[in-house]
Amino acid sequence: MNEKAVVIETPGGAEQLKLVDVEVGSPGPGEIRIRHHACGLNYIDVYHRNGAYALPLPARLGMEGAGVVEAVGEGVTHLQPGDRAAYASQPPGAYATARVMPARAVLKLPDSIDFETGAAMMLKGLTVQYLLRRTLPQEGLKPGDFVVFHAAAGGVGLIACQWARALGLQLIATAGSDEKCALALAHGAAHAINYRREADFAARVRDITGGRGVKVVYDSVGADTWEGSLNCLAPFGLMVSFGAASGAVPPLNIGALAAKGSLYVTRPTLFTHIATREATQAMGDDLFGMVASGQVKVRIDKRYALADATQAHRDLEARVLTGSAVLLP
Repeated sequence: MNEKAVVIETPGGAEQLKLVDVEVGSPGPGEIRIRHHACGLNYIDVYHRNGAYALPLPARLGMEGAGVVEAVGEGVTHLQPGDRAAYASQPPGAYATARVMPARAVLKLPDSIDFETGAAMMLKGLTVQYLLRRTLPQEGLKPGDFVVFHAAAGGVGLIACQWARALGLQLIATAGSDEKCALALAHGAAHAINYRREADFAARVRDITGGRGVKVVYDSVGADTWEGSLNCLAPFGLMVSFGAASGAVPPLNIGALAAKGSLYVTRPTLFTHIATREATQAMGDDLFGMVASGQVKVRIDKRYALADATQAHRDLEARVLTGSAVLLP
């Protein structure tokens, strides 16, 4: 069966993305075939395209999608043909009209959640779930605690602002414009800092927290915010580096962690957390519950045709997108 998929033959700029005809066969053991109604757009897709996260070539892109299950392979029991489903999963390949993929990380999509929302929320929402629920400082987080969340007006950030508010946390958002700061505040951030206007955001964080600093910083920006993030932390605080949109974090001087207050550093990834079907289901149930309850609303600000993936990547890299964006087959 011939379908369409976005591929790259060599790493590079957005112009490397090509929409081509592909063959989609039948699912093997432990696999499903899914027909996409929407595909998610994430910054990790840029890392795959430009070679920062190397893939075997030629490579297909895209880590999340939502659609209808067309066929299931031997051993798959939690899904059946006709099920509405959504996923965030390796290997890449979501930029496609249909695909065959491992069933382990594919979840049934509740009827109350539409396909575009499902495609836009799985990777981002599960990321927020493992950050705020599983990647925690000493003694955990309790209502009233301060946390810093960078890039808070993006797809992950806006979900985090809402989820943090639901948990009673005082989330200090950072973003690159007054408009983005206002967006973060509207979605539940307790405070917002425009780091382009206040370059020393750590000093502002200290002001907000009465000089104490925060228990944890969640940082997907990388090089530009690394040193400032460490300076935001209270003693025994946790630095969570989960992305590098501005470039790789510099080599770590481990002695600095002692000097800044016996700090902790971790570099988690979603795919370690969803390595088993049981863990994926538990995390997905938590996410679905937050969305179904209305405590987290997934903001989709931009929709692109699958054939326009090149422009979508250009917009993503230019940081002109707020909220989430989807590709429509």
